[in-house]
Amino acid sequence: MAVTLGHAAAAVALLAVAAVCADGASTFYSSDPNLGSARVVFQTNYGDIEFGFFPHVAPKTVEHIFKLVRLGCYNTNHIFRVDKGFVAQVAAVVGGRTAPMNAVQKREAEKTIVGEFSSVKHVRGILSMGRHSDPDSGGSSFSFLLGDAPHLDGQYAVFGRVTKGDDTLRKLERLPTRREGIFVMPIERIDILSTYYYDIDIESCEAEKSILRRRLSESASEVERWRRKCFA
Repeated sequence: MAVTLGHAAAAVALLAVAAVCADGASTFYSSDPNLGSARVVFQTNYGDIEFGFFPHVAPKTVEHIFKLVRLGCYNTNHIFRVDKGFVAQVAAVVGGRTAPMNAVQKREAEKTIVGEFSSVKHVRGILSMGRHSDPDSGGSSFSFLLGDAPHLDGQYAVFGRVTKGDDTLRKLERLPTRREGIFVMPIERIDILSTYYYDIDIESCEAEKSILRRRLSESASEVERWRRKCFA
């Protein structure tokens, strides 16, 4: 099953890169001066969510989250919270993944970062760091905003925004949920099957596709090694 998913993910991802090569910058990129050129795609069991970063708004947060992505930490993780019109929240990777982490992944995932609060507003599509009561306790959990939330402004670190995949977020908002304390949670698990990243400003798309093939192969191999270990 893992191998089949890996091949499917590779095909979709390569098509995505081909589309980027042909079409160039996305609408969000051309209209939002905060966005850098890096893009990350979370491939979920309900569709893809693509997002970009605000490197000049929250540089430490962007560096940390992007490193977690590059290490493959969000593979097999999940979106544990979907509160319609408010947030869809990605679980912390420590405890959120179904596959075990290697030492490098775990070391990075256990780090916390300083709260980089800004004047950027919490509106639909924004990425906002999760944290505990300590303002400098952000780790690997973050939220996709599903609506305007002005009460979060200046209290949580905004570090990016969704560039593609609002249709996927709307699918998530229609899923059955249950309430556990302050959290509204989906009844069925929303898996982040795999992740990949690319740069919309890269000069050679062929080179980028080659790199992507290698990343996807490594990701599929990691999941398959875990599957064999668990079911041997």
